[in-house]
Amino acid sequence: MRNEHYATWLYRVLALILAILLFFYVNSMQTSSSSQTNSGKTSLTATKTVTVSVPLQLNVNSNKYFVTGYPEKVKVTLKGPLALVTTTANTQNFKVYASLSDLGTGKHQVTLHQEGLNHEISSSLSPAKITVDIEPRRTVSFPVKVRYNKQNIAAGYTAETPTTDVTTVKATGAANEIARVSQVIAQLSVPQNTKKTVNSQAVIEALDKSGKTVNVILTPSTTTVNLPITSQGQSKKVKVKLNAKNGASGTTYKLSSDVTSVKAFGSAAELKALDQAEVDVDVSDVKSTTTKTVTLDTSDNNVTAFDPATIKVTVKASTK
Repeated sequence: MRNEHYATWLYRVLALILAILLFFYVNSMQTSSSSQTNSGKTSLTATKTVTVSVPLQLNVNSNKYFVTGYPEKVKVTLKGPLALVTTTANTQNFKVYASLSDLGTGKHQVTLHQEGLNHEISSSLSPAKITVDIEPRRTVSFPVKVRYNKQNIAAGYTAETPTTDVTTVKATGAANEIARVSQVIAQLSVPQNTKKTVNSQAVIEALDKSGKTVNVILTPSTTTVNLPITSQGQSKKVKVKLNAKNGASGTTYKLSSDVTSVKAFGSAAELKALDQAEVDVDVSDVKSTTTKTVTLDTSDNNVTAFDPATIKVTVKASTK
């Protein structure tokens, strides 16, 4: 009987312990579930603000009118649910536009609008308003002239008439801007000391009478230019003779140069009479050692040009 009594109490104690353990287990599960639920709610209700740059679209009859003065892009600040704002900022599946269809020619201040944003996202535009100039659209053809820096042609060489694969271009823009166009030029880049024909792409520009760029669309906007470069008459290679001029009495001058010979250009008779290139160097300001850049004088040597046209001369002065 006593053993049965002990067994009964043992079962009761074990049952109580199991009940307590079960209580704490259930309570911890509810707490964990509540935490996950709150976390999910926080994630779903989180907001985000971001600013993106989007192209500005114009609602206008572009066949009849040409519009200037508007920005190409507009900043849009988006605010709303985090996931929705992030997706919208990445895809930019909405548009910002200015409605100009009901406006006539002249300057107008218009309010910008957006279209396509989810209703849960609020937005603000910067700028919110713009000023545009609406003018009648015109298209006019202009001949293309080639422009280049003639100073970059090497001495003894000359540039002949340039040719282009595009002789005329169409300029499209506002009527008042088209009226400003004085000439259309193809700006060719010619390297310094050029001695051979240049063949390269050149950008086409529309200029007014002052040489300022006019805001019009050119079609085409580039062209290939061929600029023939040829030597002037005959040429002859001659030695360089360096002569000190205007030196101080009692001082001797030693002149030297890395260039010992140059190419002279001229007629057959001029070249036949030329034995050497006389180069006068002014040494009046030389006290010790100085390097000077000296231009070869074509008139003194009775030729058309020298190549190179200038040389560097080192002058060393010493007293007797």
